[in-house]
Amino acid sequence: MKVFIDTLGCMKNFNDSEMAMGMLEEHGHKIAASPEDADVIVVNTCGFIEDAKKESISEIFDMAEYKKDGKKLIVSGCLVQRYADELFEEIPEVDGFIGVNGYTQLPDLLRSLEKNAGDRFRKAEPDLLNDIEKESKKRRLPDNPYSASIRIAEGCDNFCSYCVIPEIRGGYRSRSKESLVAEAERLAEAGCKELIVIAQDTSCYGTDLYGHCELPDLLHRFCAVDGIEWIRLMYCYEENISNELIKTIKTEDKICRYIDIPLQHFSDKVLSDMNRGSTSKSILNTLNRLRQEIPGIRIRTTLMVGFPGETEENFEELMDFVRAQEFDRLGAFAYSREEGTPAAEMDNQIPEDLKAARLDAVMYTQMEISNALNSRMIGSTMDVLIDEVDRDGSYIGRTEFDAPEIDNSVIFSSPVKHVPGEIVKVKILDAFDYDLEGREVFENEFA
Repeated sequence: MKVFIDTLGCMKNFNDSEMAMGMLEEHGHKIAASPEDADVIVVNTCGFIEDAKKESISEIFDMAEYKKDGKKLIVSGCLVQRYADELFEEIPEVDGFIGVNGYTQLPDLLRSLEKNAGDRFRKAEPDLLNDIEKESKKRRLPDNPYSASIRIAEGCDNFCSYCVIPEIRGGYRSRSKESLVAEAERLAEAGCKELIVIAQDTSCYGTDLYGHCELPDLLHRFCAVDGIEWIRLMYCYEENISNELIKTIKTEDKICRYIDIPLQHFSDKVLSDMNRGSTSKSILNTLNRLRQEIPGIRIRTTLMVGFPGETEENFEELMDFVRAQEFDRLGAFAYSREEGTPAAEMDNQIPEDLKAARLDAVMYTQMEISNALNSRMIGSTMDVLIDEVDRDGSYIGRTEFDAPEIDNSVIFSSPVKHVPGEIVKVKILDAFDYDLEGREVFENEFA
């Protein structure tokens, strides 16, 4: 059968979909490039916050339109893990539901659909003990996988009061170093230049498996893999960023001078109510250590506004923090009241209009900061990884300071023909709120 997988959500979901495609191919199925070309459509959903749930439901109904052409529809992922029974009752158009990491069940489900048994399929028990190390060998990569994620662990033990991830993905489970290095080597052989290290919390890698954090050692091993040129760290919790990790980032040339730290807030009261491991003091200490030890490092963070009980004073603390720190990259979102979480039962829930106003205030302030920081880059020359060729013949790429999809882009011209995945030198000529513009420069221009 020909299967099209439609993926929503974070990098971890895309990683799951690549595993699923590899497994399907091993069982003799083909991967379709579009829903029109498929016999079966799989929607791999996100269910982290309300907006993501709405997007997933909308996408399911969009894909259900193809049912009139005789196609089958399967829904997988986080939304199913949380709401399997409700979805089964309310969306009869769907032929089967499978939960997080449930791609191991796809071959059996497809066999059932192929026989036209007529029975709808529902299995949302967490397939949490699935052998990711074994399945990673079958992972299906894009035709030009110059940038690829590597999932070093699954699940989470942090139990933030607003978050459903431990319920969806289970407890924290690290993969072995040996399997991860082997996967990195396979990625490099396939043409990967940028290795993006992901997990729910990358900074506590190995604590369950080895008794202490082994992320620095793992990074050293990744750096030894031939062909990998950039290693990017995502989802590092502040309280786990050790001096050893900072030294590793500083001394290993392949590790991007970039780190993603989802802080969520700065007010000690709000951080405590969120059940975060950080305090305002520890946050400032970590940011100062990073900037002192690694000059020029770019720090990305994510913040949440409108958490229950967030007062105007708490919010102003957050705004003062954003203005003072001038984060290079910053995303924010409004608190989403998720059933089953402690925060959903808290008093003093913030009205939606006030949450939206606070979100706008954070993002407007960050836009001004980003514009000012980008303006300082004019006249500099930077290495840029090409992501795409624009229709007008120009190129769109990223510096080592930018993760794909979520961070800034560099738009540049060149008299040379390039393809995605090449790294070239670009002189920055202009700057905007979130993007840079320039032209490729060559060795003779540095003489």
